[in-house]
Amino acid sequence: MFFDFLEGFSYGLFVSCFPWFILGMVEPRLALPTDPPRRWQAIVRYWFLVPFLAFVLWLTSLPGGIGSPTLGGWLVGLAAIAIEVPLERRWRRWRAGKLERRRKAVLDAARAALEREQREAGVIDLDPENPPAGADDVILGLCEGKRRLLDARRPDLALQADRLYARYAHVIDVLRGKFDERELTFERSRGLVAEVARGAVDNLLGMASLAHGVAGVDAGFVRRRLDTEGPRLSPEEREALRRRLDLVDDTDRRVRDLASRNEAAMTALDDAAVAVARVETERAQASVAAETALQDLRRFIDKADLYGRSAALKE
Repeated sequence: MFFDFLEGFSYGLFVSCFPWFILGMVEPRLALPTDPPRRWQAIVRYWFLVPFLAFVLWLTSLPGGIGSPTLGGWLVGLAAIAIEVPLERRWRRWRAGKLERRRKAVLDAARAALEREQREAGVIDLDPENPPAGADDVILGLCEGKRRLLDARRPDLALQADRLYARYAHVIDVLRGKFDERELTFERSRGLVAEVARGAVDNLLGMASLAHGVAGVDAGFVRRRLDTEGPRLSPEEREALRRRLDLVDDTDRRVRDLASRNEAAMTALDDAAVAVARVETERAQASVAAETALQDLRRFIDKADLYGRSAALKE
């Protein structure tokens, strides 16, 4: 009975090759599971491989005798390719997705290792278009601030984003080394650090907005014109040029004020990293040391806020 079914299956499979071959010539996408499908693949598949497979199956069925194929074998053989092509297409997609996920995981691991080495070496260059692996909202904000500063043609100010990222990442690494991420102490400490970093992100965005506002003013050209053509200019034109310079100088002063606040924030983050690094998290002293670290961290943050408010009052 099995050999009769196998003989019918081989006949049905062989007969189905021709219509699938014609379909592959007309529309390869419907007859082939490969991506992208090619007509030469249809020729190889339905003119050589499948007929050869049907011939091998027919030879295998010979012990059962010739001339007794079953109707069920015929029908299954005729439907075999129609069932196999979608299944193989799905399997190929699953395998391609698995390989892509594996490749992405390897690239992410290599990228994270490189970023860790850069942090340890003190050399970090944020790429606004490709944020670091596992970036949170603070790091994404730093990338956005750097992108806007670069768009405003202020790469000198954009370097602050790199320095802030280095400090922020270092503090988070120190916290992870001292506390368990599931502990409330870690969450509270990270939240305080993130608040300081978010304030620095706001300052970066403010610097970018100010710099973008005067990006079209060439202060050097205005100064040269006042120096060389000042006596020949009309009072109205000379006053307009001076007002333009005053606008640029006022904007630069505001930008420097925001930059100084970020410097204070970086100092607070450095102090916080040192304070947390001093925490002794062994056994009974863990809770007391952790609370001490939190108090130190709050004091440093308060100092940074006071520094920013005093700078604003001076303005």
